[in-house]
Amino acid sequence: MSKLLEYLNTLDKDSAALAAHKSDPAAVMDDFGLTSEEQSAVLSGDKEVVAGLLGISAEELPALDTTETTY
Repeated sequence: MSKLLEYLNTLDKDSAALAAHKSDPAAVMDDFGLTSEEQSAVLSGDKEVVAGLLGISAEELPALDTTETTY
């Protein structure tokens, strides 16, 4: 599993991780080991970019809202 996919799954399943992400997303993603490209994609909320990094279709991802919802 890619680090990016692992990170998104963690945010979806772990409320503490999501709270930390909402508080300081750059630091949390950096600590998790995401690349700057992956971090930029997540922060952009652009499903096409995130899906492209994961090698999947954007339709396979739920809406990306880095401040209000889980992935």
